[in-house]
Amino acid sequence: MINHPLFLYNSLTKQKEKFTPINSPFVGIYLCGPTVYGDPHLGHARPAICFDILFRFLKYLGYRVRYVRNITDVGHLVGDADSGEDKIGQKAKLEQLEPMEVAQYYIDRYHKFIDSLNVLRPSIEPRATGHIPEQIKLIKSILDNGFAYEVNGSVYLDVPKYAAHYAYGLLSGRELDDLMSGTRELAGGSEKRHLSDFALWKRAEPEHLMRWESPWSIGFPGWHIECTAMSTKYLGNQFDIHAGGIDLLFPHHEAEIAQANACSHPHPPSNEAKFWLHCNMITISGKKMGKSLGNFITLDEFYTGKHTLLSQSYSPQTIRFFILQAHYRSTLDFSNEALIASEKALKRIQTAWKLLPNLPTAPNSTLNIKQLQENLLSALYDDLNTAIAIAHIFEAVSWIHAIQQGVETISPQDLQEFQETMNIFLSEVLGIQPDFQQNTNTQSLSAAMNLLIEIRQQARSQKDFKTSDNIRDKLKEAGILLKDGNNTTTWELL
Repeated sequence: MINHPLFLYNSLTKQKEKFTPINSPFVGIYLCGPTVYGDPHLGHARPAICFDILFRFLKYLGYRVRYVRNITDVGHLVGDADSGEDKIGQKAKLEQLEPMEVAQYYIDRYHKFIDSLNVLRPSIEPRATGHIPEQIKLIKSILDNGFAYEVNGSVYLDVPKYAAHYAYGLLSGRELDDLMSGTRELAGGSEKRHLSDFALWKRAEPEHLMRWESPWSIGFPGWHIECTAMSTKYLGNQFDIHAGGIDLLFPHHEAEIAQANACSHPHPPSNEAKFWLHCNMITISGKKMGKSLGNFITLDEFYTGKHTLLSQSYSPQTIRFFILQAHYRSTLDFSNEALIASEKALKRIQTAWKLLPNLPTAPNSTLNIKQLQENLLSALYDDLNTAIAIAHIFEAVSWIHAIQQGVETISPQDLQEFQETMNIFLSEVLGIQPDFQQNTNTQSLSAAMNLLIEIRQQARSQKDFKTSDNIRDKLKEAGILLKDGNNTTTWELL
């Protein structure tokens, strides 16, 4: 299988290129994972699902894949680039918790909700806080090579000096002069020699919760250095594929390339990865979905239907199918109408898929199953075009109904091949599950919970606290947590 040409769009070269691993049959992939200070939303689901397809398809083709997806649990600040407070530290202060309590809670939540989307776990899932020594070592190398400077206990990469040796902006296409003139003054920016410089290490202020000893100060690493340290540790100085959301292309991924080259100087530039893949954003009414804009919908809210923008609950499989119906490099606009359409389309596929084993057979076939296989492969070989692959799946659905109605015929041997093709491409490659009852169960659970909450509220209003507490305790034993707020009660699965 791996002799077939797979073409991927490389953000580094701005074109589709034939994918050839550096050390076939081994393939190394690094995906920038979540910053764990809140529940995952639809925008987090998209890269997880899109690059799950890459992981699955490469394994299907016979490659031995090491897939690394990191956890950012330090160094990602709330302000622009190098200013503000650590996002997890800020959350810890608000909730009066240790930062690692916050991180662990949301790591567990991330796994719970992303797993529900049938996203395969990565081969390695390193945490930034578990790789502070590697980051310090990397910063030392960059300093030794003359591409960074230390001031007041903080260390910055000298972007103009780097750009004198290497092409800074190679990934994003941004010119250094434009960056210099277009970058506004940041808080604490006077430490920097140039506004385009970015932090490798930051000296911690007294109130900063997350801090480590280093040769320069008690402080914490910058956001960008963690991914360079972890990707190169587990995949080598140059590896096959670096993936992430399009919003990370600049400055995060551009900074990663600069760090990798500055560290390996004077050897030829590695650009860290051979291929850079980026999935596009999910939008709501044309605007990017994100926590910073406050327009996000968490996966938990999708599953329960508890959001003002949702008309109903949606199953994890519906969310997955909704995302796969668009090519990963195109924008995807959220709407209830689109999700309802996805739910109906998915149910149509799953219903037909369920009919396959019991279809009537005939001595001869009027359908070309091998052509279906070739069409599905061609779509995925062409930059993982799941939208086209799903269109071919719908063609197969029409075949199933035509066979059932006697309009088309299929031989026993071709029927077996048809089943295997659908099972492989739907289940193994696209990660679609055959049970379409999942969403019905989710909606039934939501309806049942609303009824129980109403009964409990009536009991409380009548001061029947024994019944109220008994409902709460029994639900907790069953894995459902009730949360009482101001005149409202919400629930979540534990």
